[in-house]
Amino acid sequence: MERPDEHSAEGRTRRPEAVNPASQAGNGAGSVRRVDLLPFDEYARSLNRKRVAAGVLYRDTHRRVLLVETSYKTEWDIPGGSVEADEPPWVTAVREVREELGLDRPLGRLLVIDFMPTDGVMPEGMAFVWDGGVLSDDEFAGLTLTDPEIKSVKFCTLPEVAALVRPRMVGRIEAALRGVDAEAIVLCESGRPVTQG
Repeated sequence: MERPDEHSAEGRTRRPEAVNPASQAGNGAGSVRRVDLLPFDEYARSLNRKRVAAGVLYRDTHRRVLLVETSYKTEWDIPGGSVEADEPPWVTAVREVREELGLDRPLGRLLVIDFMPTDGVMPEGMAFVWDGGVLSDDEFAGLTLTDPEIKSVKFCTLPEVAALVRPRMVGRIEAALRGVDAEAIVLCESGRPVTQG
């Protein structure tokens, strides 16, 4: 495996040294040989690319979750979207909320990091969910849906959420609510919390 943290002056990545087992058998002293160096730009091109999504969990005073209905898919979603090139996910979250809802307020804590495996034509990726906090009735009434991709928004109970969003997103939302209660980041895989260690 290449080690991206070690570079020569020529901009090449050093591969780990390998021991030749045959040379150890005869004299007990292993010989070390060098593997050819991989040019760093070739190594960089070989790295896996992941899609990244950023969303925000908003709630009302009854702990209902804010969902958005989009024009491009049948399932509802939380506010947010895909991270653009050279854009940090937290910047994406703020930008998407502003574009979708006309809402401009700081993000709260990071609640969820969710690994998304390959799904049909969609490559594997990572999804992040931040706490948007509680929206008052006045704030909800003041939402401005200027993005043509957003058809409507509403607060939903968890049973309503389960009927409107994909199962993976149901798990992610439930994990985000647990993150709010525990004041912790919940790690997930396909919306299912995973244990560490």
